[in-house]
Amino acid sequence: MIEWGHPGLVYIFGALLIPLFKGRLRQGYLLLVTLLALSAVFSLSPGQYTVFSYTGKEIVLGQVDKLSILFAWVFSLMGLIGTVYALQVRGAGEHVAAFLYVGSALGVVFAGDFLSLFLFWELMAFASAYLVFAQGGKAALAAGFRYLLVHIAGGLCLLGGIVLHYADTGSIQFGPLTEGGAAFYLILAGFILNAAVPPLNAWLTDAYPEATITGAVFMSAFTTKTAVYVLLRGFPGTEVLIWLGAVMAIYGVIYAVLENDARRLLAYHIVSQVGYMVAGVGIGTEMAVNGASAHAFAHILYKGLLFMGAGAVIHVTGRRKLTELGGLYKQMPVTLFLYMIGAFSISAFPFFSGFVSKSMVIAAAAGDGHSLIALMLILASSGTFLHTGLKLPYYMFFGKDSGLKAKEPPTNMLIAMTMAASLCLMIGIFPDLLYRLLPYSVDFHPYTGVHITETMGLLLFTALGFALFLKHLDPERTISLDTDWFYRTGARWLMWFARRPLTRYEEVVSDFSNSLVLKPHTAIATLGLWFDQHIVDGVVNGVATGLIRCATQLRQLQSGILSRYALGIVAGLVACLLYVFL
Repeated sequence: MIEWGHPGLVYIFGALLIPLFKGRLRQGYLLLVTLLALSAVFSLSPGQYTVFSYTGKEIVLGQVDKLSILFAWVFSLMGLIGTVYALQVRGAGEHVAAFLYVGSALGVVFAGDFLSLFLFWELMAFASAYLVFAQGGKAALAAGFRYLLVHIAGGLCLLGGIVLHYADTGSIQFGPLTEGGAAFYLILAGFILNAAVPPLNAWLTDAYPEATITGAVFMSAFTTKTAVYVLLRGFPGTEVLIWLGAVMAIYGVIYAVLENDARRLLAYHIVSQVGYMVAGVGIGTEMAVNGASAHAFAHILYKGLLFMGAGAVIHVTGRRKLTELGGLYKQMPVTLFLYMIGAFSISAFPFFSGFVSKSMVIAAAAGDGHSLIALMLILASSGTFLHTGLKLPYYMFFGKDSGLKAKEPPTNMLIAMTMAASLCLMIGIFPDLLYRLLPYSVDFHPYTGVHITETMGLLLFTALGFALFLKHLDPERTISLDTDWFYRTGARWLMWFARRPLTRYEEVVSDFSNSLVLKPHTAIATLGLWFDQHIVDGVVNGVATGLIRCATQLRQLQSGILSRYALGIVAGLVACLLYVFL
């Protein structure tokens, strides 16, 4: 049994009482819950289980081993840091959603069976969606709606795979899955959707910039990394993930080039960084699994720090476009300093956390004979420094003075950023603190002369390129078009198909059946009428109505943002199924 409390349930039940408190009392209560969850993680040791029976099946809420403890530690730490950052938020709803989000992520980490995993998985989706809706406004409403559509579709894939897996094996226990079969690929699809693997990534870069300032910090930490955890648990060594991860790493960097929105740029780098983890899962060796796990741990902290830094600027200035910012270094020097620790960490500078985790994944790829994959990951690392470490801070804090009057953000925000920055430095300087937590014993030494020299050479060459081509990197007032183009185009085709062929077909069948009604004495007419009324009308009207409603609703969401038709195809298919079968 888990010693005295499930860390996830501490958050979930703690969330229910948040509305009862106000002011300073609420702030104290929020911190108390996060500290209780941390102490629950501290009491864990491998081999402990919390198990109970439901309808004759074994439900495992407390599967505890080194992998789950590692993710529980970083999720709980980020829960504490994010809570400190959000202490000034007055609305109880945002705190409740954040706690449910963290608690459900921890629930997934300790889930030993598919039933509990699926329940926590879906709670995580709905709780995080609220953090987008809470921002208010038409853009946030539309992004939150699309976010839910995507994650409901992913949940359906996961549920379908679980049902097929149970039908094939008679077991609902969650562990490494045997490759092949519909169940394997449906579950994999559900997981990689949450990991934002292209072309299933547009939901992330669409929703995260529209979330609340504090909500985006939480969202940057949990959804994709929970997906990495379940991939590590269920799909180590799945070769297709190697190439998907490498493509992710490059893909996110390329799209970051085009971005003017600070948080959208950072969101694309989530896609890129998660690519390293997905590639590590696909390689599947002990070093690769260690590297993916370590990089997930480091990424949660430095990406949270980067989103906190960008959020602090947005909180103070009300601006988030790089073209609207600049000249803030004099007014926000502490924020700049702390942000740059996160920037150096994600860029894998020596003595920062990313250096000791990212290099492990690259070394695992090279050591397993995947030279091209290693090269792609190295190139992506250079692009990460170019945009997150140079472009974004230059245009946000330096560059052309925007004339904005700013000041440092509230003290609690700076404290949270300092906590994350300290952990980034601590892991970078003392990597064994992280290595001891990894699933397998570590035989890797990041601080060799060759590795430091190669890394610094790459980073300095990138900085030189930035200085030489600075005028060509100026952000523009444009909106980059991602894979959501296919969703929007698909929605247009759905509308045409629903309003033209399907509607016309229904009219023809109705006219034919009505003509037969004039001769009711014939058996053929009776049969035709019955078939039309009970089969054709029901199916055709159901499908047509479902498509028209879904496509029309998506069209109404179009209001100047190019990604308004996100997941139109999936939404249309789901509507068809609902109207036909329900």
